[in-house]
Amino acid sequence: MLSRQATFVSAIVATMLLSEPALAQVKAQSVDAPKTPGKPERNGLRDARDKAMDIGAQPARDFGMAKREIPPILQKAYDAPYSLKTSDTCAALETEIVALNGALGPDLDSEGANNESRDGKMAEAGGKMVVNSLIPFRGLVREISGAAPADRHLNNLVDAGLARRGFLRGVHLAKGC
Repeated sequence: MLSRQATFVSAIVATMLLSEPALAQVKAQSVDAPKTPGKPERNGLRDARDKAMDIGAQPARDFGMAKREIPPILQKAYDAPYSLKTSDTCAALETEIVALNGALGPDLDSEGANNESRDGKMAEAGGKMVVNSLIPFRGLVREISGAAPADRHLNNLVDAGLARRGFLRGVHLAKGC
């Protein structure tokens, strides 16, 4: 039987092998990707590498040894999703919308919102399945370690960020900006 370290290394190798087609496709797509104003251009290969690193770090998050960084803009949106205290001008509205786009990703009607590759999604799902299968009783471990409540809190922050972005876009449109 394999040791725990050998199993972990095998899972990482499997994840990287499964994600290889996605890396190739993302690399090919990144050449013609449109530039989004106000957001630095991301390299498709770096995005795939970030996803692979995120998948590989999942067991550490499950045991509470690593935490995800929460963007301050999401915490601000959670605290006051419908406030207009700091967003009274068109420029301030646009700045906050761009900041939310940076934390949440592109909005539904933006150019880069639907640039998904089926192969990339399958590789990501396969990698997650392999890594997540390493921990027996994973759900219980996540509850005990605090990882599950932390993920629920992060999901609430993301929901508040989405609500805030929609609200600000409505205000932006109503002001005629």
